[in-house]
Formats: sequence, C-alpha cells, structure tokens
Amino acid sequence: MPKAKTNSSAKKRFKVTGTGLITYQKPFKRHILTKKSTKRKRGMRKDGEVHPTQVAFVKRLLRLRG
Repeated sequence: MPKAKTNSSAKKRFKVTGTGLITYQKPFKRHILTKKSTKRKRGMRKDGEVHPTQVAFVKRLLRLRG
C-alpha cells in the first residue's frame, strides 16, 4: 500500500498551532506597498486563521485526519 502524500502547496502555506488552529500568512504584503495604507499593512502582519467552514478541507490536504 503506497503512502498518502501531503499536498505540497498546503504544507508551505499552512501551520498548525499548539491548540490545533490552522493559521496562514495574510496575502498582499510582498510588494507594491506604497499605495496600501498603513492601517491595511498593519492588519496583514498577524497570521490569519482558516475559516471554520474550510478547516476540514485544509486538514485533508495536510493529512491530519483519516
């Protein structure tokens, strides 16, 4: 029986916290930052949390269940 493979793009984008939450880096903070407001950029500093409706899907990509 072959091993199940973790989705390579998902393992680069998502991280599981100690409490089991799945977090990700907010997008749009790499370049072209001059036109974005300071408030908008400040909001992109913190990690985002995967929405509850998407958690099961992301866990399946990361092979965290079944």
